[in-house]
Amino acid sequence: DCPGTSSAQAGSAAACQGCPNQALSEAAELRERLRGVKHTVLVLSGKGGVGKSTFSALLAQGLAADEAKQVALLDIDICGPSIPKMMGLEGEQVHQSGSGWSPVYVEENLGVMSVGFLLSSPDDAVIWRGPKKNGLIKQFLRDVDWGEIDYLIVDTPPGTSDEHLSIVQYLSAAHVDGAVIVTTPQEVSLQDVRKEISFCRKVKLPIIGVVENMSGFICPKCKNESQIFPPTTGGAEKMCQNLNVSLLGKVPLDPQIGKSCDKGQSFLSEAPESPATSSYRNIIQRVQEYCDQHHFQEEKII
Repeated sequence: DCPGTSSAQAGSAAACQGCPNQALSEAAELRERLRGVKHTVLVLSGKGGVGKSTFSALLAQGLAADEAKQVALLDIDICGPSIPKMMGLEGEQVHQSGSGWSPVYVEENLGVMSVGFLLSSPDDAVIWRGPKKNGLIKQFLRDVDWGEIDYLIVDTPPGTSDEHLSIVQYLSAAHVDGAVIVTTPQEVSLQDVRKEISFCRKVKLPIIGVVENMSGFICPKCKNESQIFPPTTGGAEKMCQNLNVSLLGKVPLDPQIGKSCDKGQSFLSEAPESPATSSYRNIIQRVQEYCDQHHFQEEKII
């Protein structure tokens, strides 16, 4: 029993902040709210601008192509929320119900939540310190009515800082299948991605694998491939071999990807014949297989 409940100081920050009972209560709340989430996948990258949000959006859209699956996409990039634009949901707002915040739906089986829905304008800057960011991430997990979903995809900002520590800590109360780490072929990107892999290992977050984005450019006319970002140190493939991590696949550049994101359309549907679409579909299938295998192993343990 909490001794603060019978005190005149109960509920004040001085009496309750840091109390172990409070932490246990929050963990129970999160566990109850996320009880209906079957699989959770984090999308990480130590480097900005490598196509992490694009991959998160396409992973969610690819999984939701199976109408029997319920998919949710959570954007915790608090300062740079690009998911609403990519999903064609700019200008949408979050609705409150008796069971909490309702996600904004792209399709009946694909819901999205982002701080972008809480801003009065897409150009508004979010100028927050760490504790306020952490509070919103907790609120997204605890107060959003996710319902029964097969896949929760979490798009994170670059780096290994507040948001990453918070999401791993909060989700430890529930269940995380693992992380997909996105990079580009050049060493300046791989350098930061190695730090992200180190972060995952330190916080005991399983690594599903690495995706190499912008991996060459295949000319749509002559079909020749050019290396726009030369892999001077062997690219993601060599890094994965050295660090004993799975390489999920390589996605070539395609100008249509950027156009589809700007229009809020699914690249997978807009360019079904693109080599990039084929790569994405193979990667999505590997993520599904990993999650299914992970779930099967947990059931055996239980």
